[in-house]
Amino acid sequence: MPTAAQLASLYRIGYQLTFTMLQPIHLICVDARTQNVYVLAGYEEELEFQILPNGELSDEPD
Repeated sequence: MPTAAQLASLYRIGYQLTFTMLQPIHLICVDARTQNVYVLAGYEEELEFQILPNGELSDEPD
């Protein structure tokens, strides 16, 4: 289950992706190992985000 901070960040990212950038969101899930929320978006599925439990975005490359 995502934390309150992750949900707030997810809402902000989802709004920016769909309303501002007009990009589709394909997948949102919680990684059971790290507890990060993973977001896959974009027409070519080229946009990836990981939201840490504290609500910050991960800047770690995959």
